[in-house]
Amino acid sequence: MSMNSAKRIMSGTWGEVWLDGDYVSECYGLQAKVSFNKEDVNLCGKMATDKKVKSISCTGSLKLHKVNSRMALVIGDSMKNGKDLRFTIISKLKDPDAYGAERILLNNVSFDDLTLADWEVATNGKVEAPFTFTDYDFLDSVEA
Repeated sequence: MSMNSAKRIMSGTWGEVWLDGDYVSECYGLQAKVSFNKEDVNLCGKMATDKKVKSISCTGSLKLHKVNSRMALVIGDSMKNGKDLRFTIISKLKDPDAYGAERILLNNVSFDDLTLADWEVATNGKVEAPFTFTDYDFLDSVEA
């Protein structure tokens, strides 16, 4: 199947997140990406410099509505006491008009910082939690 209508585009409205198996209902966004770390390679007889992938860097960010102290309770005291906690994140996107659901497991997640307070008058509270990870697996993929 191919995209035969705009309704097949997956909307983030239907996204869900689990952190170590706990549903994160206050999450309104998630990004996880893999960057390719490349090294220049010069080839004889070629003016253009080619590139060779040498490693990857996995980064992401959870975007949360401020409704609780989840992140401070999950990582705050441990990190304050020198413990480098690692987590798993499952991202699920299942739009009812899509061809299926996509679930991705992020492994060895390490949060980069902890926002203790960030608010201003007449503004809904939000927290962004950037992270790195070292592995990922597709639990479900969408085949159009």
